[in-house]
Amino acid sequence: MSDYVKIFDTTLRDGEQSPGATMTSAEKLEVGRALARLGVDVIEAGFPAASPDDLEAVKRIAEEIGNPSVGDVGQKVPVIAGLARASANDIDKAWEAVRHAKFPRIHTFIATSEIHMKYKLKMDREQVLEKIEKMVAYAKSKCEDIEFSPEDAGRSEPHFLYQALEVAIKAGATTLNIPDTVGYTTPDEFGGLISGIMQNVKGIENVTVSVHTHDDLGLATANALAGIKAGARQAEVTINGIGERAGNTSLEEVVMALKTRQPVFGLQTGIDTTQLNRISRLVSNYTGMVVQPNKAIVGANAFAHEAGIHQDGMLKHNETYEIMKPEDVGVNQSRLVMGKHSGRHALKTRLIEMGHLLSDGDLEKAFNRFKELADRKKVITDADLEAIVVDEFYRPRDIFGLDGLQVACGTMGLPTATIRLRGPDGKIHTHASVGTGPIDATYKAIDAIVHMAPKLLEFNVHAITEGIDALGEVTVRVQDKGGRTINAQSETERVRVYGGHGADSDIIVASAKAYLAAINKLLVAKMESQSGQNTESEITLVG
Repeated sequence: MSDYVKIFDTTLRDGEQSPGATMTSAEKLEVGRALARLGVDVIEAGFPAASPDDLEAVKRIAEEIGNPSVGDVGQKVPVIAGLARASANDIDKAWEAVRHAKFPRIHTFIATSEIHMKYKLKMDREQVLEKIEKMVAYAKSKCEDIEFSPEDAGRSEPHFLYQALEVAIKAGATTLNIPDTVGYTTPDEFGGLISGIMQNVKGIENVTVSVHTHDDLGLATANALAGIKAGARQAEVTINGIGERAGNTSLEEVVMALKTRQPVFGLQTGIDTTQLNRISRLVSNYTGMVVQPNKAIVGANAFAHEAGIHQDGMLKHNETYEIMKPEDVGVNQSRLVMGKHSGRHALKTRLIEMGHLLSDGDLEKAFNRFKELADRKKVITDADLEAIVVDEFYRPRDIFGLDGLQVACGTMGLPTATIRLRGPDGKIHTHASVGTGPIDATYKAIDAIVHMAPKLLEFNVHAITEGIDALGEVTVRVQDKGGRTINAQSETERVRVYGGHGADSDIIVASAKAYLAAINKLLVAKMESQSGQNTESEITLVG
């Protein structure tokens, strides 16, 4: 059995199913590039049958990331996978999207638990087995690399599950993914399930066994590691553990557990762990989902020590209270001082060390932003630089852009905001509003210009760095007040939520940027819907 564990990242598919985590095509492409740099083995780029936009996004990822240019020689080329239900239409669309990749994969699934077969599929066991045989074979006729998932395997009757997997192998599956779709199992149970599959499924030695676990009981990482220890050699994960309901197994947790406890597992991955902190922030910014401070590996407090006993131990020897080096996950500990006297070369060198390879034109833009900030701050930290680069280059093209903002607030008079936005027609629109506070006034002024007033569901603000001149970061999540749509499968209502991120040394400006980012996503979705390009986007995704 191999000692190498493949990392199958599904941030762009299962992760994007988190309410409010929807990403634009441009954002998906940038996350895909970051995943390739990270060294993942498989990128599940989306569910092509969900909508024409999703199909186009997967196709673009397959063309651009699944086929690296000459400049990317030496970088591992990831497999590009597309999800498909066990239907010819889904499989056709998945193949249309991924066939442009150097290494394409079709990932098809159907449920095998009694509760899913009875109430969702309304099929008996024989019908399910027949569907598996027919659809896996159909997918195999188009693509050599086929992954099959028996949805809700964690609650499936083991002997029927063995049958389903054997049928999939005979039909041509090369990877068998075992999902604990609803996060129901415990590590002992899930490890036992994988062991049973390894011992009882004929032909299992000829395929890769994969694990896909959810965190409903907080056991996703523990279950994934139990499955790996029992013989699975692929882990399906997401950045920051985002995903349906309570989320998926976290990529950074699984990878660092295997690396840190290598003597226990005796396994390795191909992940460049120094990229973990950077991609965590990138995904957080795009989805508007804040990483909790005490999140393992990438949380703000993961390498912070406040208790006197801990500080004393750290001063004497780092390993007293740290089982990993911060540098191993990309938390840079260098004290290179960047300030108003720093030049382009110093900035370029620091950005390269942080993993940002900018063109000369983009470097000039970053340098101008850097100088603007340096005029307001004495010392520019790595976190400041990261925020500048993310805000300047990794944002999707805006429909409305912030051109100017002025607020008046305090104990005297009404909080007032005057805002100037650049519209899609290139014209400048100005409006002034009053509110209960400066941010409320700012948001009301924005609403008046864009002619909509989404419901603000969540507003988070925190300082990226220490000090009174710290760069502030704001994330928001909004819901279109008319944003309830009918789900295509279950006829239940689904709320469309959109996230936004903004960073600036002025927290009111950062708040305006974040709100505008969310509104721009909402407007793009509305335009797609009105033009009829997104009629299938409400398909319930599973896994």
